[in-house]
Amino acid sequence: MVRVRFAPSPTGYLHIGAARSALFNWLFARKIGGKFLLRIEDTDLQRSTEESTRSIIEGLEWLELNYDEQLVFQSDNAEKHREAARRLVEEGKAYRDFSPKERREDKSIKQDIAERRARKRPRELTIAAIHTANY
Repeated sequence: MVRVRFAPSPTGYLHIGAARSALFNWLFARKIGGKFLLRIEDTDLQRSTEESTRSIIEGLEWLELNYDEQLVFQSDNAEKHREAARRLVEEGKAYRDFSPKERREDKSIKQDIAERRARKRPRELTIAAIHTANY
């Protein structure tokens, strides 16, 4: 049996792109007799909110995209993930990252993305122009 999942991060309201992804997964599961699962990716403790989680669940209910198994919160698996990471370090298959972590504001992250996009813009415009010309 095929099981598909929708795994949003509860860092804001359910938006049209996320709803579209959920709809496609739900339709696929229904078409082939599979199951549609909902897993909330709530491991970003700084940005995840209960209000956003509620918005996602209520949005899916409003869209009548019902999930087939128990709702899963990814943070409930945190200890299992930590244990797997410890095992990989012990086996020499992973290492700890001791580099200093920068605390960045969303504004600087968005600025970095905009700058990278600007550096790539000539090529992207060319591809977009060719793509548009074919229609």
